[in-house]
Amino acid sequence: MHFTEAKGILTGSGGRYGMNIYRGCTHGCIYCDSRSRCYQFTHPFEDIEVKRNAPELLEQALRSKRKKCMIGTGSMSDPYMHCEEELGLTRRCLEIILNYGFGLAIQTKSDRILRDIDLLDEINRSAKCVVQMTLTTFDDELCRIIEPNVCSTKRRIEVLEQMRERGIPTIVWLTPILPYINDTDENITSILNECVRVGVKGVIDFGMGLTLREGDREYYYAALDKHFPGMKERYIRQYGNSYEVPSPNAKRLTEIFRKICWEHDIMSTPDACFGYMQEFPEKYPQMSIFDY
Repeated sequence: MHFTEAKGILTGSGGRYGMNIYRGCTHGCIYCDSRSRCYQFTHPFEDIEVKRNAPELLEQALRSKRKKCMIGTGSMSDPYMHCEEELGLTRRCLEIILNYGFGLAIQTKSDRILRDIDLLDEINRSAKCVVQMTLTTFDDELCRIIEPNVCSTKRRIEVLEQMRERGIPTIVWLTPILPYINDTDENITSILNECVRVGVKGVIDFGMGLTLREGDREYYYAALDKHFPGMKERYIRQYGNSYEVPSPNAKRLTEIFRKICWEHDIMSTPDACFGYMQEFPEKYPQMSIFDY
């Protein structure tokens, strides 16, 4: 990793703000869009760029804002990568968000978030906190291939369960779904049944497939050659250089997804989920485990 002094930390406007404390990732997910060349990385993706002054910049920004709102983090770089254990920058930023009375929508794949569950609980009690967890592959052996340097799906579900016990609302990202790899009825149904069991508020799906861009595509295809011989050629024959790579099973999987979510009153559109995460009501009632 290497350190940088950032000029700013919050992006967005109109009461919708996001931040990324780190740049790059060490989780090694074979499909990661953040590797794409359009993001103009000038250093190796695994050489994490650390915005060491992120807490100071965040405090300056929140101190100057009159209207409270939700602060999002984790969209481009996971706030709980391996280096967070040593640096603790995410935790310091959570403390600042709590101190200034703002809300938090935080996204991760890591169980390291449990280290900060006390702060997440306090933010949720004083304002609002939504924890987002990515779940793609129920089978843990396959998960270790697709997402090699992060905790298993079963462990992430345990994290969601612990959030429920605290009354902290959760959103699951059911994406990406990789054609011919994890695009099965069994995988989607198993993940969604666990979402029902642990009481998630919503599930985000972008069409049962994945996207591939320059930089991301090459890394993904190299992983296919390593772990799924012959699969790259199958992708090239069917998709060429397309950006959107939908599963051939997308229609059926989407029907399963919508049916389970509808039956259990789980938000199932991106608009509904994002709307919920961005909403910062004047008086936010903390959720009870009995609200699920």
